[in-house]
Amino acid sequence: MRGQPPTNPALPSAQAGIGLAAAICAFSIWGVLPLYLKPLSHLPALEIMAHRIVWCCVLVFGWLALRGEVGLVREALANPSTRYRLAGSAVLISINWLIYVWSIGNGHVIDASLGYFINPLLNVVLGVLVLGERLNMAQKCAVGLAAAGVLYLAIVAGRPPWIALSLAASFGGYGLIRKVVKVEAVPGLATETLLLAPLSLAFLFWLEWQGSAAFGHASTGINALLLGSGFITALPLALFAFGARRIPLSTVGLVQYIGPTLQFLLGVWVFKEAFSVQRGVGFLFIWAALLVYAADGLWRSRRQMPYFRN
Repeated sequence: MRGQPPTNPALPSAQAGIGLAAAICAFSIWGVLPLYLKPLSHLPALEIMAHRIVWCCVLVFGWLALRGEVGLVREALANPSTRYRLAGSAVLISINWLIYVWSIGNGHVIDASLGYFINPLLNVVLGVLVLGERLNMAQKCAVGLAAAGVLYLAIVAGRPPWIALSLAASFGGYGLIRKVVKVEAVPGLATETLLLAPLSLAFLFWLEWQGSAAFGHASTGINALLLGSGFITALPLALFAFGARRIPLSTVGLVQYIGPTLQFLLGVWVFKEAFSVQRGVGFLFIWAALLVYAADGLWRSRRQMPYFRN
């Protein structure tokens, strides 16, 4: 039509390509995070987590200040419902970070990867129990296979896989809260870390007063890793938020398995953690469940595309 600028069909595909690259980078960073945390394994997990919270808070607020968006945090805190929900998500993500840091430092990288393999399927269950969502047959099959895998691993080990289940549950609960809270990713993270920062700072000052603090007293490399923990926390989240807006949800669902896959490979090939055939059978159940779940999501997303409906 006259008066309208010509459309550029290459623009959406270019945006999708950039979004996909950002999402892949985000999950790749999360996947190789054990390489970053392993040199800190001699430090208490609580101290590492406290640094992660404080420096992430500083970095994210600096970014929001540059963009003139600090007011978004004030808006979130001014709303009682949003404030309480973000306080709950802050507690859950701090538990998740603490368990994850501890598991990496104590030789449980494979167990941690299992938690993030389970997490998408646990999200499906939470959607049913909390949000009243309904499962199709493929999703029921995927959840059943995952449950069988977890049960098998529990029987083989003589105990439930507590690390994996704790990571999946804490991150699943975190994701559920963030799904219902109307706050963007970066302002939400800023609000969460702001709520956690006072306790984290108090703990770090207490360590300093006790003479057991690492920061400022360790090697230059350790100090740099503690200082950079905020960056390594905030960067993948920002990349994920950028990418998730530009690619289909089904694509995000597939790309997310990059993270636990890299963690699993690091646990087996780099950190040489024990991985018996019996444990492998349990993981096969989980991987089969994820394959069914991912294939179903991909099929349904394609069915919704216009050229499949014509």
